[in-house]
Amino acid sequence: MRLDGVRILDLSRLLPGPYATQLLADSGAEVVKVEDTGAGDYARSMEPITDRGTGAIFEMVNRGKRSVAIDLKSEDGRAAFYRLVAESDVVLESFRPGVVERLGVDYETLAEHNEELIYCSLTGYGQDGPWADRAGHDLNYVAIAGLLDMTRESPDATPQTPGYPIGDMAGGLFAAFAIVEAVLARELGNAEGEYVDIALADVVASFSQAVAYQALTGDPAEPRPGETPLTGGLPWYDSYETADGNWVTLAALEPKFWRAFCEAVGRADLVAEHGSDDPDARAALRVELEELFRQRTRDEWEDALEGADAAFAGVYAPGELGEHPQFRARDLVERPEDAPPRIGFPARHRETPTETSEAVPEQGEHTRRYLAEIGYDEAAIERLLESGAVR
Repeated sequence: MRLDGVRILDLSRLLPGPYATQLLADSGAEVVKVEDTGAGDYARSMEPITDRGTGAIFEMVNRGKRSVAIDLKSEDGRAAFYRLVAESDVVLESFRPGVVERLGVDYETLAEHNEELIYCSLTGYGQDGPWADRAGHDLNYVAIAGLLDMTRESPDATPQTPGYPIGDMAGGLFAAFAIVEAVLARELGNAEGEYVDIALADVVASFSQAVAYQALTGDPAEPRPGETPLTGGLPWYDSYETADGNWVTLAALEPKFWRAFCEAVGRADLVAEHGSDDPDARAALRVELEELFRQRTRDEWEDALEGADAAFAGVYAPGELGEHPQFRARDLVERPEDAPPRIGFPARHRETPTETSEAVPEQGEHTRRYLAEIGYDEAAIERLLESGAVR
């Protein structure tokens, strides 16, 4: 379902909220960034800076959006925002709990101007609970959810955070899903307005389903984060260093994949080792695999296992993504002539291809346009600009 005709007012900054609304913009929604009249979205000026003079993160998650700059602390600014709300479908915000009430842009207030409004709050820890008011970033959410990677070499090893803000991105993805869910429910007549409360920590915690049974039932076999079956606990499901210092992954969880791997590398003698629960046997098998993979480079292993149905893949750096034949075939990396490259929308629509403008809005670039659309005449717009209520 395309979202053409759905207007979203995005009050968020930085990464999680803008990523959510970028996915929605790529799905056809009209996304209007509502920025303050001061600095606006901080990501505009965050390093690194692209050739267009804009922060790279801002470029990646604000394509095809519009921007209005409104001072929500001013009476005139709020009045203009209320009129925008009356003509919109969704509001997304990422302030700490209590801020929207102080600004007068909370769900209850805005619902008086649009009873069918879908309102999504995307915060670190949600609207309630003892941590609701805490500041946080991705590392905190991954930590509280128990998903920091503890290396298996030592019980005293330093917890390792993932190399990318998976909590922020996952939270944004889930917010987009929840908004589409609410829009669909409204269009089907199952609901009118809707308030959605999303905590990034909750979303990251939901990623722990693979170990949830042991964790939630008090199973004494509950593994440490770095020792779970799917994070290094099984030698046939792990990553290994190659001769050139690169890495490969072997995910032969099913016996058929393990057999295919062993046969492809000429080690049929190892087939029977799959599924062993003997710690010594597993340790010995890991040593065998470590020695095996050090015999060739990553690319040589890719060539050697080409065509083998073995659940095998190399590990690649982000800079290699654009040239990888799989992603090139999928046209995942977009390289427009007039904008920096970016990762495109990760879903294909056969009948309605995804198309998004590559432009990123200047702060307040569309303020005049939207004020005129909601009924302000030129003189009123000038007064608002002169007063600083809008920019």
